[in-house]
Amino acid sequence: MSSTSGTSGTIRDTVRERDDKEAARESGKAASAASGDIQADLQALRDDVTRLATQISDIFAAKGNVAWSRAKANVEGVVSDVGAKGQEAIDAAHEVGDKVIDAIDESLQKQPYTTLAVALGIGFLLGAMWRR
Repeated sequence: MSSTSGTSGTIRDTVRERDDKEAARESGKAASAASGDIQADLQALRDDVTRLATQISDIFAAKGNVAWSRAKANVEGVVSDVGAKGQEAIDAAHEVGDKVIDAIDESLQKQPYTTLAVALGIGFLLGAMWRR
């Protein structure tokens, strides 16, 4: 019985070694498969983050373009308003100038010497101010 028990101990050890080796192989395969899955998941995550970053930048670009368009429209509106106000001022100056010319013509016709004296007085005042 001692040789049988020695042989059965050896068989048990051999079976255990085979089971251990088989378990180690299975663990290695599982770890390798898990590693591949993890790498694939990481790559998918990287791709998703890249896509998300692109979408966010597109959204900001679109919002920026909308904001720029609004600002541009506002500036164009202000410039248009300023142009209109400037044209109104020019028209008003022409109207005042025309009225002054009409008043001078009327004054020259009705009181020529008085108008000449006023013109000389204004010229004298402007000359005096110009010297200073």
